[in-house]
Amino acid sequence: MIASSPDTILYCDVRLTKDGLGVCLPDIKMDNCTNIPDFYPKGKKSYLVNGVSTTGWFSVDYNGTELSQVSLKQSIFSRTPRFDPSFFPLLAVEDVASKFKPPGMWLNIQHDGFYSQFNMSMRKYILSVSRRVIVDYISSPEASFLTSISGRVSNNTKLVFRFLDEATLEPSTKETYGSMLKNLTFIKTFASGILVPKKYIWPVSPDNYLQPYTSIVDDAHKAGLEIYAADFANDFALSYNHSYDPLAESLSFIDNGAFSVDGILTDFPVTPSEAIGCFANLNKSNTDHGKPLIISHNGASGDYPGCTDLAYQKAVDDGADVIDCPVQVTKDGIPVCMGSINLMDSTTVAKSPFASQAAVMKDIESVLGVFTFNLTWDDIVKNLKPKISTPLSTFSLDRNPRYRNAGNFMRLSDFLDFSKDKDLSGIMISIEHAAFLAEELGFDMVDAVIKALDDSGYNKQTAQKVMIQSTNSSVLVKLKQQTKYDLVYMINEDVSDAGPSSLAGIKKFADAVSVETSSVFPENRHFTSHQTDLVESLQTAGLSVYAYTLMNEFVAQPYDFFSDATAEIIAYVQGAGVDGLITDFPATARRYKSNTCMNMGN
Repeated sequence: MIASSPDTILYCDVRLTKDGLGVCLPDIKMDNCTNIPDFYPKGKKSYLVNGVSTTGWFSVDYNGTELSQVSLKQSIFSRTPRFDPSFFPLLAVEDVASKFKPPGMWLNIQHDGFYSQFNMSMRKYILSVSRRVIVDYISSPEASFLTSISGRVSNNTKLVFRFLDEATLEPSTKETYGSMLKNLTFIKTFASGILVPKKYIWPVSPDNYLQPYTSIVDDAHKAGLEIYAADFANDFALSYNHSYDPLAESLSFIDNGAFSVDGILTDFPVTPSEAIGCFANLNKSNTDHGKPLIISHNGASGDYPGCTDLAYQKAVDDGADVIDCPVQVTKDGIPVCMGSINLMDSTTVAKSPFASQAAVMKDIESVLGVFTFNLTWDDIVKNLKPKISTPLSTFSLDRNPRYRNAGNFMRLSDFLDFSKDKDLSGIMISIEHAAFLAEELGFDMVDAVIKALDDSGYNKQTAQKVMIQSTNSSVLVKLKQQTKYDLVYMINEDVSDAGPSSLAGIKKFADAVSVETSSVFPENRHFTSHQTDLVESLQTAGLSVYAYTLMNEFVAQPYDFFSDATAEIIAYVQGAGVDGLITDFPATARRYKSNTCMNMGN
């Protein structure tokens, strides 16, 4: 209730105890969601559940008193178990109503047939509890159950038929749920709505891309039925079309220009709450370049291989204020935009004839690499393809695999020509390894960047500001002596504060500072531990602060942000007050800047 809109309905999967108490449990097998084996180690049983032999601990074997010492635990093992030791008790339906006083309650009855094996009646329970508690919705995947209570509960209670997988048999009609979908007029005889898996509405291909939406929402509405979509969770695999952005997924069901579902059943109510309350029907204009400044990280590198023409075009289309070029240099002295000096990171060089040149350059990094200065521009363009970044591949979270090697490499001159006529407030060029390149190759990276900017006319225009970023203060000192560009000092380590002498030193050569997200909100066991004073200290010294690198993937965010990239952005912008966001996914940050709840206080 705290993290979502005030009209959020509380949903309860009802299970019956031996003495007929209705408790809320996410799974019929109690060992999946409670610590019951600790108290009743010999309680494991096998029962038929919808015709399938199922082994575990079941609520029907215990009365309410016996279950009072049992506590709930996280039932999805990819989520944090840190709250399990809080010993949250099982809650009866009446407990939920009295403790939280929700604006509405939804009871889901999933296994009416199962309880009848034990001479228990879900029908009797529902008719009884609805005299004590206001029940707004009752759902079930069993048509016979809903038919048996139709007309017996309050007229204000909506009955909702829940569809399971299309090939599954509905127990009372013996038809598949897929075939029942074709007969919504029959559903209308005993229900006022349907609850369907989200894939019924937006099917996905075997490789997890959206297919065209179906007509089911329109069909339901034409039949006089409300339609609710289920199976929403921010930390499950979303279609690649949504770029790991659960808010984008919610909006695709409620604000797509074609249809809107009547409700969303979700493990993370914060996301559809913000979708409905703040992000529906947005003005899609990209012209505002106010705070926070949206700075791309290698272009829209969450969607396409970084620093390619596709990534930069997507960043512009998605509303980035500033697009960036991390400059590297080739063997023939051409400055190029490449996310890493090591071609292993962002190209297919490992599968090319040049892989035999791999070596360790300890002055750069301690891993094998083929470096940009090992190959000419022609070598790169004619023999290599870009490779999309997968910073979270250990969690099997790949990015846009259909476009894994798409796009064209860009020289710095190509980047400057591309950006010149775009709706951008500026560009950012990053310079690293300048000292190494000067000593080992005799190449002056600073002079090369200044020359490229001069050649493209950037030194004589005011429409777009030029920002140059480096972790090396001597690079910025040299640029300050020779140019009037905005200089950004990147701190590539965790820092929690900056003393007066450090601030005064930075102020001599920089206008802004880029800091790691963990320097603003340090983490402990994947939770934020506190907010540091770093942003405030830097801003008080007259320095703008940019946080890097924001990513949409849920494992990239502390649990505090509900696996929702927009909730994370809100924390950095409204909580910490940063001036800009450096992000792999500019579209998510741009949409935040357009939300209709901006400047409305709490």
